[in-house]
Amino acid sequence: MAFPANPVYASKDFVNWKLASNAVNRVSQFPVIRSGTQGNGGGMFANTLRYHNGTFYLISTWASAELGGPRFVVFTTTDPHDDLAWSNAIWPQTPGYTIDPDIFFDDDGSVVVASAGEPIIAAYLDLTTGNTSEPWELWAGTGGQSAEGPHIYKRDGYYYLLIAEGGTQLNHSATMARSKSLKGPWEAAPRNPLVSNRGTGNYFQTVGHADLFQDAQGNWWGVALSTRGGSTLYKELIYPMGRETVLFPLFWPSGGWPVADQVQGRMSGPMPSQSLISQGIGPVVGEPDVVDFVAGSEFPSNWVSWRAPFDAASFSISPAGHENTLRLTASRANLTTDPNFNTSTEGVTALFRRQEHTYFNFSVDIQLGFGKSSGDEMGISNFGTPDQHADLGIVYLEDVSESSGKLKPYLRVRARSVNAFTAPEPTTAPVPEGWLGDAIRLRISPRNESHYEFFASSVGQSGKEEAVGLYSTALLSGDGAGTGGVLGIYATTNGGSYPFEGYVSRWRYQPVAQQIGYNSTIFVPT
Repeated sequence: MAFPANPVYASKDFVNWKLASNAVNRVSQFPVIRSGTQGNGGGMFANTLRYHNGTFYLISTWASAELGGPRFVVFTTTDPHDDLAWSNAIWPQTPGYTIDPDIFFDDDGSVVVASAGEPIIAAYLDLTTGNTSEPWELWAGTGGQSAEGPHIYKRDGYYYLLIAEGGTQLNHSATMARSKSLKGPWEAAPRNPLVSNRGTGNYFQTVGHADLFQDAQGNWWGVALSTRGGSTLYKELIYPMGRETVLFPLFWPSGGWPVADQVQGRMSGPMPSQSLISQGIGPVVGEPDVVDFVAGSEFPSNWVSWRAPFDAASFSISPAGHENTLRLTASRANLTTDPNFNTSTEGVTALFRRQEHTYFNFSVDIQLGFGKSSGDEMGISNFGTPDQHADLGIVYLEDVSESSGKLKPYLRVRARSVNAFTAPEPTTAPVPEGWLGDAIRLRISPRNESHYEFFASSVGQSGKEEAVGLYSTALLSGDGAGTGGVLGIYATTNGGSYPFEGYVSRWRYQPVAQQIGYNSTIFVPT
């Protein structure tokens, strides 16, 4: 449910990936992104990007019970480096209750959409009308469960069909078949699966949902989904960055079948020479955030919100009298929302960036004095969904030591998880008296692969940081969400009727290291 949605990245060297654009970046382009589902999850997933006759086509699944089940949606552009060049949503007919669409352009000009099913199904698509033909069955796979994520390629007179099998957990795999006709019969590859780490001790697990492409030098490559940590940590729900994209080389001889090695943290292949790309709207993946909210600046293009912001006035950069700050107007609902939350009439005041490293430091300074009513709160969050997040907030509550009902700021740690055993009990402690004259710096940092830690300090008293909370990374994991956690800020009245304005400054995301094996860590140069 992130907005902007469907980010597209570009690279010349397969190492430096720059945010080229967000295919969904305007509410007017895709109004359902704001209010099309009342659920805490769903939204957009399972994208396929293809280039044909000067146009990029991005086809995706929009998951929403309110729309009668999964719906296919298409966006097009002739310039993938420009947000505004992406078209409004095109809703082709969805051939039944199915997900994971692929779009394939055949030599005769026909367009085929293939999607999940047992067997995988396909239908002809009329891009002018959006109508699809009666679907037909392709291939059921090699016997694994959940045949999905299909992709069709045409090479040397054959149609090749690549699918995912085994579910998205530890039995995940990518298998292949081919046929002289899209109507079959299909011949399974002699060395299936093409790629999978099931039954291995590899650090990278759950490898599947793959796609293949050829670079400018004619070399073949694959991308796939995977989770880090090995099978033991996976079983303990320790994979807080969710399913990540991995790249692997493969060999595809003319007239033959592609061959690939198992995905590992270090692999060798015919990499292009390193070269940065100049086009695009955003930073290179893995770069730090150094944001001081300078007047006239805009939010970094890699930041997201949960759903589209309901009111743009909820955020203001460097307002008069509060230079180099971001003003937040608090929402009624907090990050968990509540039974009264209605996406058609209200939003949640929060901004995030994706976690991109195993180890990192994320911190923000929060100005005190914002509290007007009991329950007013600002803070930082490690957020997955409204059902999976951990928050370190500064909350104003009535001082129980006084009878006057005077409000006092407290540091509060709260968490929510679908994995109930991973959520720590809430803790609340008064902000130290010596900190009340300064802004308070809140920080999140992983202690190790299995735990995150919250810290707080007074900006005016450097070196006196206090650890205020510890929680399992499993809180952000668990099968179902798929995506990893994001890090950010929020402001809420926790159900109160009177929104307040609060100010934050000095947003920092500092990469530290990537874990790529059980005993292999790559530290980021500082």
